[in-house]
Amino acid sequence: MIAPKPSSPLPGLLLFLSATTGLVDAASVLGLGKVFTANMTGNIVFLGFAAAGTPGFAVAPFVVAIATFMLGAVIAGRLGVVHVDRPLRHWLVRAAIVEAVLLWAAALIAVPLDIATQTPRWSVFAIIALTAVAMGFRNATVRQLKVPDLTTTVLTMTITGIAADSRLGGGTGGNLGRRLGAIAAIFAGAAVGAALVLRVGLAIPLALAGLMVLVGTLACARHPSAAQPRGA
Repeated sequence: MIAPKPSSPLPGLLLFLSATTGLVDAASVLGLGKVFTANMTGNIVFLGFAAAGTPGFAVAPFVVAIATFMLGAVIAGRLGVVHVDRPLRHWLVRAAIVEAVLLWAAALIAVPLDIATQTPRWSVFAIIALTAVAMGFRNATVRQLKVPDLTTTVLTMTITGIAADSRLGGGTGGNLGRRLGAIAAIFAGAAVGAALVLRVGLAIPLALAGLMVLVGTLACARHPSAAQPRGA
């Protein structure tokens, strides 16, 4: 008798990681001057505002965020190629360690940061760069995993899918639970992240995000299916 193939732990992991996106973007938007380090669409829009000379928007933070996000994606792409025929757990754990270390480094730099005055200025750009590299790395890794409806960082297509695939839209309502879970996870992460930023600063939400990434991934790596290559 053939044993059933173990179900994938990836959807659960990606839902869990989605909450960390809310934490990181709460830290960056509320603490670093209206810059996103997980969501590049917002940065492109804000960069357009800055290019038009809109008060309160400067070009440099958005350029740094976009460039370092892309750097993180390049690194993750290379790591994914190296691990294509290796056990999934090896790839996931290495990716989690990279992301957690980047977020913890950003948290350490954030300790002396004065959010109100945005000083020291170098630390603002360092935190933007570190968190954007981490999120670019995350996005590229998740993209290679190819789990439908769970990007962990953006929700535009998720919300579109809920409406377009609903019975009202002529669909079957498929994947509704997963899609709603992704929305709820990012919402919860953003709410918790905002509360932490307002009360204790940037270091705690960034450190918490790194811890969640590592703990969640290690739990996922224990699943039997994680012993197989990602393409198996």
